[in-house]
Amino acid sequence: MQIEKFLELANLTEELEDILRSAPRVSVASNISELEDLACVSKYVQTATVTYKLPSGRIVDEVDVSRVRNGVVANYREAYMRRRDPECMVIADNKPSDKPRFIDKYKYDFSDLKAETYSWLKKQELAVFCFEMGQPGLGVDALAICPANAGFFAFGLGLLQGIIDIKSIDRTFDPKTIIYVAPPFRHTHFEGKQAVVHDRGEIHEIFSYNLYPGPSAKKGVYGALIELGEQEGWVTAHCSAVQVVTPYDNTVTFMHEGASGGGKSEMLQQPHRLLDGRLLIGQNAVTGEKRHLEIPRTCDLNPVCDDMGLCHPKIQKNNGKLTLVDAEDAWFVRVDHITEYGTDPDLEHLTIHPKESQLFLNIDTVTGGTALIWEHIQDAPGQRCPNPRVVIPRHIVPDCVDGEVQVDIRSFGVRTPLCTSDSPSYGILGLMHILPPSLAWLWRLVAPRGYANPSIVDDGNMSSEGVGSYWPFTPGKKVAQANLLLKQLTETPHTLYVLIPNQHIGAWKTGFMPQWLVRDYLARRGHAKFKREQIVPSRCPLLGYSMQNMRIEGHIIPRWFLQVDTQPEIGKKTFDIGAKQLTDFFHNELKKYLQPDLDKTGRDIIECCLDEGTVEDYETFMETGSLNR
Repeated sequence: MQIEKFLELANLTEELEDILRSAPRVSVASNISELEDLACVSKYVQTATVTYKLPSGRIVDEVDVSRVRNGVVANYREAYMRRRDPECMVIADNKPSDKPRFIDKYKYDFSDLKAETYSWLKKQELAVFCFEMGQPGLGVDALAICPANAGFFAFGLGLLQGIIDIKSIDRTFDPKTIIYVAPPFRHTHFEGKQAVVHDRGEIHEIFSYNLYPGPSAKKGVYGALIELGEQEGWVTAHCSAVQVVTPYDNTVTFMHEGASGGGKSEMLQQPHRLLDGRLLIGQNAVTGEKRHLEIPRTCDLNPVCDDMGLCHPKIQKNNGKLTLVDAEDAWFVRVDHITEYGTDPDLEHLTIHPKESQLFLNIDTVTGGTALIWEHIQDAPGQRCPNPRVVIPRHIVPDCVDGEVQVDIRSFGVRTPLCTSDSPSYGILGLMHILPPSLAWLWRLVAPRGYANPSIVDDGNMSSEGVGSYWPFTPGKKVAQANLLLKQLTETPHTLYVLIPNQHIGAWKTGFMPQWLVRDYLARRGHAKFKREQIVPSRCPLLGYSMQNMRIEGHIIPRWFLQVDTQPEIGKKTFDIGAKQLTDFFHNELKKYLQPDLDKTGRDIIECCLDEGTVEDYETFMETGSLNR
């Protein structure tokens, strides 16, 4: 589309019009194929390096991009750029926010850098496209402006958010969110660190000063959605969702939340089987013993969303269950656990022989070849990149559910470390814990990032992803989001809340098998409530109730997977050390929410935790439909 025609159809600010008129060349994409053509600068070019010349004269090579048979591959030259930096967001405006202010962090006003960014963009060949955040009618119009040589970035964002051809809509395109991409400023102004600046004026402007799409594109849009919801009183949950259909045709809908690396994408996957078809529950790190399970047929999966669930008030049924719809057009799937051919045949087939091109990040391949999701690039010799990704259009995912779903079970995933008497840790979670809603709310405030998080840059210590596990992307106030989540849980009493570990259960290495087994177990139970004799208060109140026993298709799960203090490598003493680590961490994080604008019920729940309340105490705060009283 010619730029003059585009300007006729769009309601843009004077500054933005000036940028687009001044740029030497502007490519306005109307569909995803046009963005794919720009991935290597031109559709006639098979490989390119995204390079920028800094004012000092230094040349910076950022990303190597190649065309392959199944899409486009982008590999970052710098290992730091292959994961999200959780501290990259800063706020440039004066609206309410608990995030660092630009002027406080960098000691000058953002208006200077904004003007400099606009000036730089005016000199670049640009790629521009339109999209609507969230879902049609439930979000706002948005616009992305990228340097054309970073076409792979625009292609990835276009896959994730979709593209509007404004020639085909019967209204003026009126963007209320704009993403500006200016990669060289990472080096000239931010000491090489990832930086994303939000300026929430009449138009929410997002300045992405890096090319990893996690914080700067995907989570940038997410932040704008969260801000919109904060103003209007609704939440975009950080979750995956899936309809699970049992072999007996019962359907149960799961919503799985948690910090990055907490198993959201994995909740949409079938359990990984050994070559003989068995499921490996886990291997004991001390004795080497393995425990297996034989289930001829697991449940069928109808995926709903992978990372962002839009919980808009217009779609709620007010029947005691939460209704959500996918907020994205594609899924940003982490494949670090796919280390060899045959690990996940469904995902491998979907990415090797896709109906449409996909974007691969941190995958080792050759130009013109086929990108294989188990061939990860290395951060250092012998050290695999922990965050290989692929962006998959949701409409090519088999059995994907379009439209709204009502949630039956909300699970929360936690990456847990190995725990033994020689090395006590918070890895004391059993295979599944049942949580009263008030306790489920606390887990969503604290949202531990957990052990060996592959998605972000961190120091390996226990830390919090913050309220809703979406705090790193939230421009506003944490207490405002805490209140919205509390309201959401209060209004949906007909929901079962469960807590599921991944990676380890005490001394047993498990990977993501716990959540795959729990998903099948709960789906086969259907909507039956738990009887009191089936569960017991955990030795650590923060873990709610532990299972007394669990049987899956006639197979009994050993008790030590359900109640970790019964493991001989742990025992009660070691369990209590881990429980204290977890409790101290919760206390430290929850005190931050005791602010004047916190809902009174929320304050009472937090004070119950600080006073070492019991699981029975937590049950008094909210109605729960998960137990037979």
